[in-house]
Amino acid sequence: MTRTLVFAAAAAFCASSALAASAPGPSASGGGDNPGAGAGIVAPVAKTGEEVYKYICQACHMADAKGGVGAGTIPALAANPKLAAPGYPIIMVLNGRGAMPAFRDALTPEQISGVVGYIRTHFG
Repeated sequence: MTRTLVFAAAAAFCASSALAASAPGPSASGGGDNPGAGAGIVAPVAKTGEEVYKYICQACHMADAKGGVGAGTIPALAANPKLAAPGYPIIMVLNGRGAMPAFRDALTPEQISGVVGYIRTHFG
């Protein structure tokens, strides 16, 4: 099970890295408590919150938003009561925290609004 989870996480990381490298867009400046964590991350051409989630967020939080455990614990977004707080998910996306990179320079305000709405309506 652990080997499968590690392989899936590595595959997701490689896929998201390849997608990010080929997509146009501004680079992120870094992660919350992990400076430089978002360096090189670019926003793929995503018009909807669902697309932003699929292209960026699900690489760590998984397609079902239940998070995971591997090199570190990835918080679950599914049924996470913190998502109900008006500013919490927006601040997390903008500024990052811990190992999560900041996306303030990688995503447009419309993309951030879209992905927060998508997460709240589909997983919250």
